[in-house]
Amino acid sequence: MNIENIEAFVLVNHFGSINKASRALFLSQPSVTARIQSLERELDTQLFERAGRQLIITEKAKEFLPYAEQIIEFYKTGKKQLKTHELSEQITIGCTQLISNYLLTRIIPAFSRRYPQVQVKVITGSSEAIQHKVLNQEIDLGFVKKGDHHLLTSEIVLESPINLFVEPNHPFADASLIDINDLEKETIIFFECGSLDWSMVRNLFQNLSLQPTIQYEVDNMELAKGLIMSGNGIGFLPEISVRKELQCQKLVHIHLDVLSNLSLKTNMISYTNEKPAYYNALLEIAQEEGKTYNLLEPEASVQQRRVPDFED
Repeated sequence: MNIENIEAFVLVNHFGSINKASRALFLSQPSVTARIQSLERELDTQLFERAGRQLIITEKAKEFLPYAEQIIEFYKTGKKQLKTHELSEQITIGCTQLISNYLLTRIIPAFSRRYPQVQVKVITGSSEAIQHKVLNQEIDLGFVKKGDHHLLTSEIVLESPINLFVEPNHPFADASLIDINDLEKETIIFFECGSLDWSMVRNLFQNLSLQPTIQYEVDNMELAKGLIMSGNGIGFLPEISVRKELQCQKLVHIHLDVLSNLSLKTNMISYTNEKPAYYNALLEIAQEEGKTYNLLEPEASVQQRRVPDFED
């Protein structure tokens, strides 16, 4: 019996959808369908019935489900056992590019000072890809935007405020008072990372009589910063990504009250049924470094302008 077919069955049941299961497995929908059909042939029974767009597990499949889950659990435990010695000397961390660039550079040195004998391996990818690798125990733990899967333990380690930034020669940088409606005339450089927070930033523009021009929409943080610093527009960025630029006065922070509750959240995730080695130490370090970032004031020497929500 193919373990991949069983995994597809469990995930389709969990999501109630071939489409969602295929995304979790990073496969095409026909591939997932083929795995389900293959398992049905092996078991000589129908596993799902369609109710509209949703797939409903059959009664016979319900009887098989707990055994399928145990098979996957035993398989993962067996893989883990084979790496027991290796895990005492190495830990594999998955994270998004943003966290790799701006938070792991602080976490890893602090961890290595405590455990100099441990080799640290880092894999970057999307939050969804990292979550999948943690669930499959291909990596020990991950740093992602969220971790809401029922088989994952998730702990928040960082909340980085989202703010508006301009280059020093921009008129906003020296203005004594700026109204939010002034954004109507601006070219926006939009960093898109797919989280709800960025959708909420977009919503700020909905009540403006004239919509600002989002001329550049990018998924690379360094590119977004570079375009802002070169005067191509203004942009909304998480503070964690611009510490150096604020210190060097290459960017100016423009405070917006309407952004006061927006932040880019990062969680540390691990497989719930078995915490990896060094889990507690890494969680402690990550949360401490996350707090440290929020306490830093690198922009103290840089002029900040407050943008009111409405005209006085």
